[in-house]
Amino acid sequence: MADHYDTLETRDPSEREASLFAQLPEILKVAVRSPVYAERLKGIDPASITNREALAKLPVLRKAELPGLQKAALPFGGLVADAPGSFGRLFTSPGPIFEPESAVSDPWRSARGLFAAGFRRGDVVLNTFSYHLTPGGFIMDSGARALGCAVIPAGPGNTEQQFELIEAYRPIAYCGTPDFLKILLDGAAASGRDISSIRRALVSGAAFPKSLQEEFSSKGIEAYQAYATADLGFIAHETPASEGLVVNEDIIVEIVRPGTGDPVPEGEVGEIVVTTLDPHHPFIRLALGDLTAVMAGTSPCGRTNTRIKGWMGRADQATKVKGMFVRPEQVAEIGRRHPELGRLRLIVTREGETDVMTLAAETATPSDNLAAAIGTTLQSLTKLKGTVTFASPGGLPNDGKVIADQRKYD
Repeated sequence: MADHYDTLETRDPSEREASLFAQLPEILKVAVRSPVYAERLKGIDPASITNREALAKLPVLRKAELPGLQKAALPFGGLVADAPGSFGRLFTSPGPIFEPESAVSDPWRSARGLFAAGFRRGDVVLNTFSYHLTPGGFIMDSGARALGCAVIPAGPGNTEQQFELIEAYRPIAYCGTPDFLKILLDGAAASGRDISSIRRALVSGAAFPKSLQEEFSSKGIEAYQAYATADLGFIAHETPASEGLVVNEDIIVEIVRPGTGDPVPEGEVGEIVVTTLDPHHPFIRLALGDLTAVMAGTSPCGRTNTRIKGWMGRADQATKVKGMFVRPEQVAEIGRRHPELGRLRLIVTREGETDVMTLAAETATPSDNLAAAIGTTLQSLTKLKGTVTFASPGGLPNDGKVIADQRKYD
């Protein structure tokens, strides 16, 4: 148990799957108490949603929809049945998006990820995520305190004051962006301040390239990354194996084709969709707009949950062509109408002063007739003409990109 937070992390994957989907029907019953889910899930029997195939038939809720829903029905957009006063803290993030924190221990499920990064009871933690209005600071704070750590609620910036805190309290662990940790390290080296007590870090909120990982390691800091959002808290986190990010317990993660709710095969890049089993504030198939892919097998660290590759870009690739918006959903619909096709990529370029669309499609049976039929579908859905080219199965890049805007303007 010294290496794992609890036995849930190492259970057989089939046992985990059975547990998640045994809980899901009751969570759906809670969700439909709210106006939005009551409408979106109308006619659906919660008791029938007991596996991934059934879940995949439910509509996705896009994170991009949240500001509009909340503006129309403050504060939570009709997605939460409980009143604001029933929660522990109330936050806002850019959008604006209003987020409630459930009044329970470790409400953002972050303790597990902090434990994987080496945080332990009795550690002093320097938390440099913001405590002002947004939930970032409290996401880490609540998890660290659930582990039994003492937390310095430092927030970002004010490096001189940070140095004073570090020299006084000698924190062993750091939470924050990787960029700010580098600022602290560089600033301390330049000014002769001693922050050598920091030996572990969990970073999030910014890119964490290999060069920066190696720099931290050279200074004696074991740093791991987490994938989290202000809506959901911890979704996945790195472990000492440093092979992808392990999905958190008590949530269901799907990877779907951008613009749809259709799961992609394992290993294919797609959009992250999350269902939470939080009875106080459930999210059912929240599409986050971020791209990733599932990694085959389980982690060498012994944790048996699904691994993802981490953040691989944005799924929202809508663009304007000749003044008309073209969206990933439209490209996906072409695939539905022509099931003999594999991956699709709509490439937008310029010829002279004119926008040009080319739809590249994987197929094992290319023909002029098929190209003509696809071209007709493309025009019907987008109201724009485009040419069609074919690639062999597996011939298009596996990067989740459905619309590639390659236009260059001088």
